[in-house]
Amino acid sequence: MMSTGFVNILKLCVGADSVEDLLDWHRTHPSPFPTGERRHVTRMWPKRDAEILAGGSLYWVVKGLVLCRQRIVRLDEVTGADGILRCGIIMDPEVIRTEPMPRRAFQGWRYLEPGDSPRDLAPARRGDDSLPEPLALELARIGLR
Repeated sequence: MMSTGFVNILKLCVGADSVEDLLDWHRTHPSPFPTGERRHVTRMWPKRDAEILAGGSLYWVVKGLVLCRQRIVRLDEVTGADGILRCGIIMDPEVIRTEPMPRRAFQGWRYLEPGDSPRDLAPARRGDDSLPEPLALELARIGLR
């Protein structure tokens, strides 16, 4: 059954061991857009593109945990060097940290319904050291947080 609102995308953040690695990559690889959006190119064009564009985000899985998201602003057609048409997921440059949520590895991307998505961390919690990050991540891995 199709949802009536928006839908998110879930994607592995390959090569990153932490959200800081993703942020470092953003700092060292300039955006191709004057407004700073980020682009991730994937082979398949989503069939639910209208729902994605109605408010969806790309949720990044880092080392087996969903840890952050970026709001999707549009989908662009991108032709690869091989001449094959691909989907460019254009995202807001802001990386929003989320509560850790365990997720097994998969190929490509998956749809993620809003009700199944982890909550954003409150801005006040982003610097909260009351629970050390390694402990919080391990609790999430075993399903206790």
